[in-house]
Amino acid sequence: MGTEFVVLLLSLFSVGHAAPLTSCESLVQPTQISIEEMLGRWLYIGGSSDLPGSRSLGYLLTSAWLDVTPTTQSNVLNLLQTQRLYGQCSSLIYNVTFENSTMLIEHPFYLKEVYLKSDCPDCLVVYEEIISDKDTFTSLMLFSKRKSVQPPVLELFKRQAECLKMPSPIMIDTNYEICPDPTSPTVGLDGLNSLLEAKMGHRVARLLDTFFDMFVN
Repeated sequence: MGTEFVVLLLSLFSVGHAAPLTSCESLVQPTQISIEEMLGRWLYIGGSSDLPGSRSLGYLLTSAWLDVTPTTQSNVLNLLQTQRLYGQCSSLIYNVTFENSTMLIEHPFYLKEVYLKSDCPDCLVVYEEIISDKDTFTSLMLFSKRKSVQPPVLELFKRQAECLKMPSPIMIDTNYEICPDPTSPTVGLDGLNSLLEAKMGHRVARLLDTFFDMFVN
């Protein structure tokens, strides 16, 4: 996961105007969520991230979903993550720790995930912090049990990104084909960790992000 946090960056969120601090505080305050509420299939709606290459992938990603299931350990969840890029589906499967409304991964990199306010009863607003070596990255993502959400839900999500001083979210085209359940997903997160550790690749990925933001928008 598509894979931070609770340093909440609260300040200005509209061009030329100061946002009331209490407004941003309420939008980015972590909420309580139970394991039972986490379970099931979540369809990716859109997101924002400062991970190198995330902007490029955001424009190329045509669908993604997470399937969250329990394990025999009460504080461990199993995540099956499936996405479609360049018309091809790929999947990862891995375990995470979930306690006190917080998801954690501690190896091969550190990831902390909390959940923010949403006016949609079947939506999940995810705020992540990823630490790899000396680098720290943040991501904000919106998931739903449905393929699309109402415009007010999207506007609230975009305001949360502004409050957190994150790039404008890239939203999925809702007219997409969902990837089928995989038969042989990749086990573990080592592949993703290799990308996080590739410093030279970060520079190239950031250039691609700039290119896509300039010519796609």
